[in-house]
Amino acid sequence: MTAWVYLILAGLFEMTGVVMINKFHKDRTWQSFIVLLLSFGSSFGFLAIAMKSLPMGTAYAIWTGIGASGGAVLGMLLYGESKNGLRILFIIMILSATIGLKVIA
Repeated sequence: MTAWVYLILAGLFEMTGVVMINKFHKDRTWQSFIVLLLSFGSSFGFLAIAMKSLPMGTAYAIWTGIGASGGAVLGMLLYGESKNGLRILFIIMILSATIGLKVIA
C-alpha cells in the first residue's frame, strides 16, 4: 500500500477513536474501552508507517484534518450535535485544506 492509503486509514481509525471516547463516557464498558484503545493504537501505527515516506508536517496535518472533520460529522450523525451552517462551512474548509495538502505534496 502507498503511504497515502496508510494515512487515510490512520485518519479513519482516529475518527473511530473519537467516537469511542463518547461511547465509553456513556456506556463505561470494557468493550468500549478496548475498541477505543485499539482504534487510537491503530491510528498512531498507520500514521507512523505513512510518515516513513511522507513529510511529517503534511502527514500530521492531513491526519488531524481527517480526524477532526470526521469526528465532527460523526457527532452530528450519531449524537445529534449541532448542524449549524457555519459549523458545516468550517468542516468543509478543513476538508478542503486537507485535500489541498494532498494535491501539493
